[in-house]
Amino acid sequence: MSDKKVNKPRRIIIREEYCMGCRLCEVWCIVAHSKSKDIIKAYKGQEPRPVSGIYFEERGAVSFTLQCRHCEDAPCLEACLTGAMYRDKKTGMVLHNKDKCVGCWMCIMACPYGVIKPDFKKKKVASKCDLCIELEFPACVEHCPNEAIILVDKEGERIDKE
Repeated sequence: MSDKKVNKPRRIIIREEYCMGCRLCEVWCIVAHSKSKDIIKAYKGQEPRPVSGIYFEERGAVSFTLQCRHCEDAPCLEACLTGAMYRDKKTGMVLHNKDKCVGCWMCIMACPYGVIKPDFKKKKVASKCDLCIELEFPACVEHCPNEAIILVDKEGERIDKE
């Protein structure tokens, strides 16, 4: 992974007019966060199955996804009592440390987009978008067949996979 991509602040933009509701973004998010990185094993063999960092909305002909916006002034950071929610100094992304999470869910309540998912069994935060920090390119962007999900830099310029 090139340092240029990692160090450059980036975010996901949703273009609802191109979304056809296939939900491949959810599928590939789960695969990207699975132990196996294999689509069949992630869905059929891994327990518990990873939780998608994407919320999918659909009302009639309108469909789109919602992910963490990695807000500049992120309310979840201020609401987190333990520091489990933190801003990565290198990338500027808002990330979550599950080991520090005590399950107060203040971040969930503070998120203006409602995109932080709770784990009801473990009483912790289950998932939020991390822009696939471990990958060169976010899985949802890479696998969206209609380019309804795109990656942009701080200036709003589109970032394409090389």
